[in-house]
Amino acid sequence: MYVCLCRGITDQDIKDAIANGAESYREVRDMLDLGTCCGRCAPEARAIISEEVSQLAARLAIAA
Repeated sequence: MYVCLCRGITDQDIKDAIANGAESYREVRDMLDLGTCCGRCAPEARAIISEEVSQLAARLAIAA
């Protein structure tokens, strides 16, 4: 699903950025140029990032 129409960024792009080391909205924004045009995508992007980071932390805790 497209999250940022201005830049053509999908939810999978955001998830891939998290998988590649981004840990915050700021880091994802810097990696993908997310939310730098109109900003309407920021709330949805933040929700996706929060969910992905939480899931990643849970997977790491289980593996440890």
